[in-house]
Parts: sequence; structure tokens; C-alpha cells
Amino acid sequence: MRLGKVLHLSKSGNLILRLETPTLPNSGSIACDYKLMRVGKIGDVFGPVKNPYLSIQPSIESPSKLAGRILYLVEKEQEHR
Repeated sequence: MRLGKVLHLSKSGNLILRLETPTLPNSGSIACDYKLMRVGKIGDVFGPVKNPYLSIQPSIESPSKLAGRILYLVEKEQEHR
């Protein structure tokens, strides 16, 4: 699922992006780049209800290089019983 484009790196070191999907991702979910490489964990959702922003705690060395890139959420498949 496409999350949105990274706008910038915050003063606290988190990636900030505008959420493009109507469904809110779960906090702690993993965000990936277009190569499906993990870039961080989803933190807070904030801002206006119709156009929220998303904060991602990066887990890579140079998170500022992701500015302008699209990030994705890889949803885990539900286990069938």
C-alpha cells in the first residue's frame, strides 16, 4: 500500500510525509521504499483529518536521502485458521 511522498526530515530526526491513503496505518508498522527495503517504523499520525501527516522513525543511516521519495506499507498476510 502506498503511504505517500517524504516531505522532509524533522528536527527530531523523523521522516515526515503526507498520507495518501484514506486508511490509517497501524503505529509500529514497517515502512519500505520502492525496492521493499525497510526504512523505518510508523510513529504518529497528525494534522488535519482530511489530509493527515505521518511520522516515521528511520532505521537507515541517511534518512535525508529519502526526501521526495514515495514510501510504502507492506501489509502482512492474515493467517488463516
